[in-house]
Amino acid sequence: MASEVLVPSSPAEAVELFGDGNATTVIGGGTVVVPELTSGRLEAGRVLLLANAGLDGVGVDGDTITIGATASVNDLLDLGVDALTACARNLADYEIRGQATVAGNLCVGAGAEHPRGDLQGCLLALDAQVRSAGSGGERTEPIEDFLAHRNGRLVLDISFRRPAASAFAAIEYPHTHEYTVLAVTGVRTAGGEVRLAATGLADHGTRLPSAEAAAGDPDAAGAAAVADVELGDDALASAWYRERTLPVLVRRVLSKLEEAR
Repeated sequence: MASEVLVPSSPAEAVELFGDGNATTVIGGGTVVVPELTSGRLEAGRVLLLANAGLDGVGVDGDTITIGATASVNDLLDLGVDALTACARNLADYEIRGQATVAGNLCVGAGAEHPRGDLQGCLLALDAQVRSAGSGGERTEPIEDFLAHRNGRLVLDISFRRPAASAFAAIEYPHTHEYTVLAVTGVRTAGGEVRLAATGLADHGTRLPSAEAAAGDPDAAGAAAVADVELGDDALASAWYRERTLPVLVRRVLSKLEEAR
């Protein structure tokens, strides 16, 4: 049972109440945190509820898209970015997508029985920038830096530039119950750079730099991708299975990017 529940009514108040994040549990949509609290896997003394904090906007300014922390996953479906649309649609089911927040999915850690954080790989490939608050004040940083030390940070928004092309591929089979076993996102930037990232790993989403370096040869890129990730066993699949399917997904994504030229 929480000893203190805080309900900010503006972004500024949310930042003030969050402070340095010490001993504070943040609830956006609650699709991950509330079950953890209910089951007793998580104890919360101080809870910050963001539902009314005004952090749910989605804005488009030229080629720059900015997504508020508490925008729902369903809000991503109409932004016209192929990989982001496919990734969002692949996440859980309609009811969860309508409740789950983008920042919640970005910040969540690996689950005990299955991977979590589907959007992390997609946002890594999109070279997103994360604006957050916490100890040391507000800062904007590349998503790779944010993911490495996201504890104690309150996400305010995520922004990225619309890519020239993007693609998404995931393993799908019936008994996964809407969880993602393994997925790869690829982006070709306006400058021609190819960025690749994966989710469904032992930790958070990860860039695939070795695969990117070989992007001109899909077979070589697929083989190289295995060295870029840490794979694990869970209730959905084994590390062995993921190691053998990751190259397939990389090849599919690169083929889609080539078709989009």
